[in-house]
Amino acid sequence: MKRFNKVIALLLGLVMVLSLAACGGEGGSNGENTAPKIEGVADQAVEAGSQFDALAGVTASDAEDGDITGKITVTSNPALTFTGGKTTPETAGSYELTYSVTDKGGKTAEAYATLTVTRKTGEAVEFMKLDFADYTPDTHGWTASIADGVQAAGEAKEGAFVFDITDPGAGDGDIQLKKAGVAVKPADYKLKVWAKSTKETYAHMFARNEAEEGWVLFGDTYNQKIGTSVAPIELNFTVSAEGTAELILNLGKITPNPDDPADSTPADFTVTIDKIELYEVTGADVEVPVYTNDYSAPSATALAVSAGDGANASVAGNVFTIANYPTEGGVWSIKADMALEGVTVEADAKYYYRVTLVSENDQSGELLVESAALANDARANFNGLELKAGEEKTIENVFTAEKGVDDPVIRMQIGNPAEGVAANTITVKSVEFGKLEGDKETNKTIDSFSMSATSQYCTADPNYIWTTFNGTDEDNELGVGTLWTEGGKLYYRMDQGGNTDFHNKLIVGHGGNKLTLPADSYFIVSVTGKATKPVSCGFFLNPMGGWDPRLSGSIDFTTEEQTFTFETTDTLIMDMDFEMLFQFGSDALAGMGEVTVEISDITIQQRSVL
Repeated sequence: MKRFNKVIALLLGLVMVLSLAACGGEGGSNGENTAPKIEGVADQAVEAGSQFDALAGVTASDAEDGDITGKITVTSNPALTFTGGKTTPETAGSYELTYSVTDKGGKTAEAYATLTVTRKTGEAVEFMKLDFADYTPDTHGWTASIADGVQAAGEAKEGAFVFDITDPGAGDGDIQLKKAGVAVKPADYKLKVWAKSTKETYAHMFARNEAEEGWVLFGDTYNQKIGTSVAPIELNFTVSAEGTAELILNLGKITPNPDDPADSTPADFTVTIDKIELYEVTGADVEVPVYTNDYSAPSATALAVSAGDGANASVAGNVFTIANYPTEGGVWSIKADMALEGVTVEADAKYYYRVTLVSENDQSGELLVESAALANDARANFNGLELKAGEEKTIENVFTAEKGVDDPVIRMQIGNPAEGVAANTITVKSVEFGKLEGDKETNKTIDSFSMSATSQYCTADPNYIWTTFNGTDEDNELGVGTLWTEGGKLYYRMDQGGNTDFHNKLIVGHGGNKLTLPADSYFIVSVTGKATKPVSCGFFLNPMGGWDPRLSGSIDFTTEEQTFTFETTDTLIMDMDFEMLFQFGSDALAGMGEVTVEISDITIQQRSVL
C-alpha cells in the first residue's frame, strides 16, 4: 500500500510539472527563454574633448531576469574607449554605436545609434539677424484709375495689387488697372491676370494700340469671371508691327445680361491681384516624333518600377501597381519609368512629350525626363504631376534639355499618397516624345507685386535677399503665393497651395544674391513664426548650384507662435554660398485654401572652431 501511495505521489508531481510548463511558469511561453529589450537608445552629438555618457537614459530589461541595465556593453566604430559607459572622444567625426546585452539564458539584444562628435568651438554668437523692415512695393508700371465720385481704392499692398470697392460705379471703366508703354513686336501675346475676389465679380480686358488715335485695340475680352479662389483670367491678342500697347483691366460696373440685373458686379468687395503674366510668342516649331508607344502590346522593357523606403510596387503590361506607399522617405521613393528606347537627348535641344495616364486614385508627384541610371545627375527636364481618380489625362510639356541623356526615361516619382489612399494603380495609355524643329520662342514676363527684398531691407549685408517661388511661375498647374513685410514681420501668403514641395517656396539667398557662410564654423538657425492654419514645410540650408543640404528638417507651423531651431553638424572647408529654403506643398496644402505664414524672426548664430 505504501508503495502504491508513493507511485501516486510521483504521478501527481509529474502532472504539476507538466502543468507549470504548459502555462509558462518559468522561461516564458512554452518554457522558452525570451530575448531582452534595450530602450532609450538615440542619436546624439557631443563636442570633441567633452565626456559622453552613452548609457544615460538607456535601460535593458528581460522577462526572466528583470532589470539587466547593468549588463549593457557599448562599442563603437571607429573605436572609442568606454569606462562604465562613458568616453571622451577627441577626434571629430561620426561614430556608429552598438549597444548589446545578454540575459542568463544566452539570448542577446542589440541597438544602434550614431554619435556625432563636433569640433571644439567657442561660444555661439549672432552672425545674422534678418530685418523685416517695411518696404515700398514695385508696381512694375501698373496704376489704378478710379473715376470721380466712385467709392473705391486701388493700391499695392500685402504683396498684391488690391482694389477695395464699396461701390463699383456706373460703368466698367470706372475702376481700372492699367499699364501704358508696353513694348510689342510682331508676335502672338497672352495676358494672364491671377486674381481673386471676396465676392464673385466680372472684368473686361483690353490691349490698346497706342500708335493709333482713339480706341484702336490689338485685342479684347469681356465678362471674365473672377471667383473667390485665385485663378487666371486671360486675353489673347496678335501684333503685326513694332509699337507699344496699353494693357487695361476694367473692374467697374459690369452686367453681362441686361435681362438679369442681379448677375452683376456686386458692392462691398475686394479684388486681390497677385501677379500679371505676359507671354510673347514668335516663330513656329514643327514636331518631329522620335518615340511613340500606344501600349497596345508594350515591350517587356518599356516600363520599369523601383520602390524603396518600405514601399512595394510592381509593373505588369502597361499598369503600375503600388501595393503600399513608403513608411519613410518621400516622393522619390517610388520611381515608375517609361523608357524612351533608342532615344538620345541632346543638351540645349528643344523637345516635347505627351503622356496619357489613368490613375485609380488621386496621385501627385513629379514627372521627369532623366537618365534611367544616373537619375538627377543627368536630368533634362523637371515637371509636376497631378492625377485625379479615374480621370484619363494627357500631360503635355515643351522644354529645352538642361543636360544630355544617353538612356532617357520619362519617370514618375510618386512616393507620396493622397490623403486616405493606401494603394494605387496607374495605367499608361500612350507616350509620344519628339524634337521641336523651328524658331518658335516664348518669352514670359511676370509682374509680381510680391516683395523681393534687397539690401535696403536687410541690415546684415547688401547681398542678402528673400523672395518666393511658386509653381505657376513656371506654368505648373498649381502654386500661387505672395510675400510682404509689415510691422517688423515677414508674411508669406499661399493663395493656392501646390501638391509638391517645389510649388510654394520661400527663399533666403537666391540668384546673384547669396547667403554666404564662412568656413570653420558651425551654425545655429532659429525661426520663429506661426500660420493662420496649421501647415508644414521642409526646411533646408542648401549650397548654391546643387543639392546637398547641410541642414534638413521640417517645420510644423501652428496658429500659436513657436521657435524652431536647427544646427549644422559639419564645418565648411571654405566659405560657401547658400540658399535657405522653406518648401511648402502637399495634397493637403493644395486643398487648404488661403493660408498665411507669419515669421517674426530668423536668426543665424555662429560657433567658430578654436
